[in-house]
Amino acid sequence: MRRCVGLLLLGLGLLLAGPGQVSAEPSYREVKAAYRSSDILVLDRSGQLLDRVRIDFQGRRGDWVALSDISVALQRAVILSEDRRFYEHAGVDWQAIAAAAWGNLVHGQRRGASTLSMQLLGLIDKHYSRGPGGRSVMQKIDQAWQARYLEEQWSKTQILEAYLNLAAFRGELIGVDALSRVLFQKYPSGLNARESALAAVFLRAPNAPHPVLVQRACALLGDMGSPQDCKGLSDFVALTLMRSAGPRANSRRMAPHYARLGMAQAQDTAPMPGGGTLHTTLDADLQRYALHSVARHIKELGMQSVRDAAVVVLDNRTGQVLAYVGSSGDLSDASRVDHARALRQAGSTLKPFLYAQAIEQERLTTVSLLNDQPLNLPTGNGLYIPQNYDRHFSGWVSVRTALASSLNIPAVRTLLMVTPDAFARRLLRLGLPLDQSGDFYGYSLALGSADVTLLSLTNAYRALANLGQYSPPSFTAQAAAPIVKQMMQPGAAWIVGDILSDRQARARTFGLDSALSTPFWTAVKTGTSKDMRDNWCMGWSDRYTVGVWVGNSGGASMRDVSGVSGAGPIWHDLMSYLHREHDSVQPAAPDAVSASHVVFQDDIEPERQDFFLRDTAISQVRLAQDYILPGLGSPRILTPANDTILALDPDIPAANQLVSLQATNVAAGAADHVSWQVAGRWVGQGSSLRWPPRPGQHIIRLLDDRGLVLDQVSIKVRAGQLQ
Repeated sequence: MRRCVGLLLLGLGLLLAGPGQVSAEPSYREVKAAYRSSDILVLDRSGQLLDRVRIDFQGRRGDWVALSDISVALQRAVILSEDRRFYEHAGVDWQAIAAAAWGNLVHGQRRGASTLSMQLLGLIDKHYSRGPGGRSVMQKIDQAWQARYLEEQWSKTQILEAYLNLAAFRGELIGVDALSRVLFQKYPSGLNARESALAAVFLRAPNAPHPVLVQRACALLGDMGSPQDCKGLSDFVALTLMRSAGPRANSRRMAPHYARLGMAQAQDTAPMPGGGTLHTTLDADLQRYALHSVARHIKELGMQSVRDAAVVVLDNRTGQVLAYVGSSGDLSDASRVDHARALRQAGSTLKPFLYAQAIEQERLTTVSLLNDQPLNLPTGNGLYIPQNYDRHFSGWVSVRTALASSLNIPAVRTLLMVTPDAFARRLLRLGLPLDQSGDFYGYSLALGSADVTLLSLTNAYRALANLGQYSPPSFTAQAAAPIVKQMMQPGAAWIVGDILSDRQARARTFGLDSALSTPFWTAVKTGTSKDMRDNWCMGWSDRYTVGVWVGNSGGASMRDVSGVSGAGPIWHDLMSYLHREHDSVQPAAPDAVSASHVVFQDDIEPERQDFFLRDTAISQVRLAQDYILPGLGSPRILTPANDTILALDPDIPAANQLVSLQATNVAAGAADHVSWQVAGRWVGQGSSLRWPPRPGQHIIRLLDDRGLVLDQVSIKVRAGQLQ
């Protein structure tokens, strides 16, 4: 009864009161300009949309949608449901007021008569918004006259468009863009009759229960001339409501991890309002290619227990991040984890910084010989016994070969000279997030026992590309120019780059034709952590630095994946894409670098031209005691051990039953100086070979080039009927 009286008084008041003091309302353009999405639009360097990050959690609003881009079915459904004579009245629907009053008086219905114009006032002016106790009669009269004034200033198209963009539909969903993209997973232009009817019903009762929604939507579909759409409507409504908090459909998610990182960097400077834009340094085309490359190669590695990958591409000169992939997306078991900033064990990727430090301290040159033989180092926790990746040893090798081929034992010997503490301090200065002192890591730091992030490691490699100059990376277009510091001597950094670009030097481990080889100049280093949990490929050209990590978020081991087969192909793809239109050439050597032709004694390594820092150049490399290793005595037999007993298996072909003969303390280039003798018969030459055993007791001797016995062992081979 009170509602009926109120409606009658409203009609009477409008007739008698006349227009009171009508306040000026914002124009359509002002309302549209003031509209703010709940998201920040993340753009690439050229303005292409990369991603959206929600920062306003008071309500979920999408983009402002023009009426021409909103389904005609939705427009019709909303008008039929909320304001049937919208295009006929001038802000106040007299027939609706009379009908509502009569319905409330005679039938006891609770029916309002607010037009879309009156409802829009409550959305753009807080003075007219409905409070907890409703509106008084005078407030309604004031609102009605204000609606008439609004209709004089705005067109019907503008009123309907603004209403659909500002109205609350369901839960936190505000506006037609959020409604259609979340609940119906489509653009507003594609809403059909059933979806439009349900959307219009939401406007009257945003939080109505499922049965009420079905009943009202079906009734509205009848008014719309589509009663057939009531079939299966209950299931449709239930399914739609399940998506109330779902993701936004057709929304670009090209850089979700970088979007969060860029937002954090930008807000350190100034808070960002909703609906704003963040201009990043990313290149959308490169980002898209990086995502494609990661997805393709991770799928190929699926049978080898590889699920995750991350990529960082930096501009050498500016430090701007050009591509940033935080995970392998749907292929990952933890797609929300930003693996580019996750701490992972560095593996052999720290070796270039170690050798650069040793070279600039003039402890080593590119041709200095290091002993790649078994090494036992006493530590506080017992003996530290490093191993090479392939479990083999190469004897005497140069620094160039040791670094390019990623040999572990020579790296540990280099750290003995530099010291773990000094090396750790260098890594910290290069921005690597070591949380312990060098003494904590010990000699294993040479092999990358410290945890680092792909982002920090890639930027440290960028310092090598810039001849020792370090600066932090840049994430947004508005970022100030970073401060540049000289962290390494230019000559040492250049020499390390020359080594890592040398295909011949890395052929011992990686071969001449691998994913590390490019038709233009690049320097590259791989790394694999303990138990094959992490796989890295880091490298640079004259313009770009690319870092790739491959592994599993949970730390599970991969199967038979190396830097060449894991991260390497992705690195190669990106470098090839970056230089598809222009070549890469090696930077000019600094003045402190000189070249010299070098000859190695006994052809330990091939003679070559090599590079040196300042006055450290030499022309000949000789071992102090010929090919016998100082302090370890003469060459000896490593395998088989003395008194070994072998049994031939009759079920295995004889050609597959070979005994490995290996000698130690033999330099790689001097292997031809030793030979093998079994039971008085010469069987081969070199530091290792395979011998087909025969039943009986055998004396195996290791001879020098003069025929003198260097070592001997006795073994017994038990008989078996060989195939």
